[in-house]
Amino acid sequence: MIALLGNLARDLFRGEPPRPGGAPVHAARVLPRLGVSARIYGRCALADRDLLVPPASALADQICYVPGSSTASFSISEEGERRSMEVLALGDTWQPSDVPTLPASVRWIHVAPLLRSDFPAATLAALGQGRRLSLDGQGLVRAGRLGRLELNADYDPALLRPVWVLKLSEEEADVLGDLAALSVPEVVVTRGPTGATVYAAGGAEDIPATAIGGNHTGTGDAFAIAYLAARSAALEPGDAARRATALVASLLRETP
Repeated sequence: MIALLGNLARDLFRGEPPRPGGAPVHAARVLPRLGVSARIYGRCALADRDLLVPPASALADQICYVPGSSTASFSISEEGERRSMEVLALGDTWQPSDVPTLPASVRWIHVAPLLRSDFPAATLAALGQGRRLSLDGQGLVRAGRLGRLELNADYDPALLRPVWVLKLSEEEADVLGDLAALSVPEVVVTRGPTGATVYAAGGAEDIPATAIGGNHTGTGDAFAIAYLAARSAALEPGDAARRATALVASLLRETP
């Protein structure tokens, strides 16, 4: 069994009502296609539960709500492939005591912070005990403060100690610099329409993709949960990335 933990979010696009966001929503889009037993844990303020949880539950029934006191919120502007974001509200910080009891069969877990303030090092260490831990790079490079979203490498190195897989966007990888210096067994860099690169066992493997239109929001989260499912099924890193790339492509073909 695999699991994913992350804050839900209110995403605000100009002239539109709030959209549910965060990895629990986007991972739920692909979960029914994976053929794997899974649990997704999403957290937000109780006042926003009825807005944010049902859309994810409609996509996959393995969604578990974790009570919170605040809800992350972002203002998002898009011009072609360019996106700018402003942090309007911070989501809850998950302390070790906030983590729900996970099924004993969970052996791989993906932690999906929206900001660096979501999951401190102590929580990641607790989650990684007896499991292989995957981390979204947003939890390293996205500053946990209000205002224009800022990316920097001012993270606590202890965050990476329990991490087995680090999933990065190309922009996040550029912020971090030398990926070999991170001492993470597997690093996967998604490169949008051109595919992905997997760094593992001292080597690098490029995974090609064909550019596809459609709404790319949340495709990184979908890739991460698909990669985790494949790795939990004993696929090698390169094969897992190929499977995840193909699943994301299938989503994009279906999304206008």
